[in-house]
Amino acid sequence: MWSITWSWQAPNRIAALTAAEGGMIVSSGLDLFMLEVDGAIRWRIELPFKAHAVRVNNGVVAVLAAHGFYVLSTSDGTMLHEGRSTTGGFTDVSARPGGGWILSGRKGDLHLFSHEGRGLRRLESGKVRRLLGWLDREHMMWQADDGRLWCARLAHNDQKRCLEDRIWSWVTPLMQGRLLMQASDGGIWEGVPHPFGWDALERVEHDSLEPMEGVRSADGWWVLGIEGHLHHLSSSTEDSEASQMLGQGMNLGDLLVGLTPDAMATATRDGLVRRWTAPHLAQAERQGRYQAAAEAALAKNWEERRSLFARAQTAEDEGRLSRAVELYGALGRTEDVRRLLKRQKEGGE
Repeated sequence: MWSITWSWQAPNRIAALTAAEGGMIVSSGLDLFMLEVDGAIRWRIELPFKAHAVRVNNGVVAVLAAHGFYVLSTSDGTMLHEGRSTTGGFTDVSARPGGGWILSGRKGDLHLFSHEGRGLRRLESGKVRRLLGWLDREHMMWQADDGRLWCARLAHNDQKRCLEDRIWSWVTPLMQGRLLMQASDGGIWEGVPHPFGWDALERVEHDSLEPMEGVRSADGWWVLGIEGHLHHLSSSTEDSEASQMLGQGMNLGDLLVGLTPDAMATATRDGLVRRWTAPHLAQAERQGRYQAAAEAALAKNWEERRSLFARAQTAEDEGRLSRAVELYGALGRTEDVRRLLKRQKEGGE
């Protein structure tokens, strides 16, 4: 059974919450807190404006506050880049696999940044309701303001396409290659997308549910409903846990993030954070700890590698694929090497 391992009260209202190296980062008032796995505070910093979106990847924290974009170190919260701004500001941020960021602007553009916060280029997208994440380093997805799903290929020549005309009222970010969505009729669906459609799309049977957020853990999807309860969803009618609910009689709030395969966190806007764990997911717990430890080690090692990695990304973004292959190879990134060699064979350079 899932249970609460600890709770923490933020000093001010919470605007954003995200996973970070097994723990989490909390935006409370003008402050950012990084909490360890045990709830201890690793660091606390004050920003000039309230952060409304936060993401973490490879030892770097991406922060959206007012009209600006900032990047910080997960080690101590120090500013790595003083920030960039755009007219109207940014609405959402997504970490690019291998390093880098994509930001959605209020004016209807996607903005591509390096891992250190250096602006690379823009892509016209139309207004974005939510960035959904990446299928791979080149293909990323978002939900448009009208509810449709889009996919863009970010390469030497950027391209975008609408997956289908279907309207979704609510969509989670991509998790383990899957999306959880609510259709206009209230039905909940799970999908496995690819750049041109779906590899799988299945309706998940569940009673009336008004979802706020959803995460995928080692035992399937958990959805935070508008009433403040956590609902376990399963596409298998034989799963006895399909009707499991957490937080009955409690108000868990409207913020939910997955921390590791066996841990997640909920938070109320008034500042009460709860960390949930599932001891019965023993194997997932070990994997989650290994992953968190690897992320922490990568954060320490990132300073030594990021210069080389930034040059590889720049070479790829500028279309110099042979140089990018050399640099990715030096970093041991075999998947990136294979991907770029394939592009070269297809005439990408």
